[in-house]
Amino acid sequence: MPTLIFTQQLRRFTDVPEVNSAATDLRAALEDAFRINPQLRGYILDEQGHLRRHVVIFIDGRRVHDRVALNDPLSLNSSIHVLQALSGG
Repeated sequence: MPTLIFTQQLRRFTDVPEVNSAATDLRAALEDAFRINPQLRGYILDEQGHLRRHVVIFIDGRRVHDRVALNDPLSLNSSIHVLQALSGG
């Protein structure tokens, strides 16, 4: 079962446990996480439903490049890491 893992930066703002999902693509897995915590959507997606510029997602160690469709396929054991970029001095 695919697992979404969120970085500590996101956990500082909202409760984001690891999420196990039966989804077969990235967007559906994210929707599973948003059902658990609706506030998380605003940190991950913009108003158009696209991945925010400061968020990066890796599926099984490969960076997701399509930030609009988010339809990357998932395997039964996919590990999805959701990272929020840090900025500042």
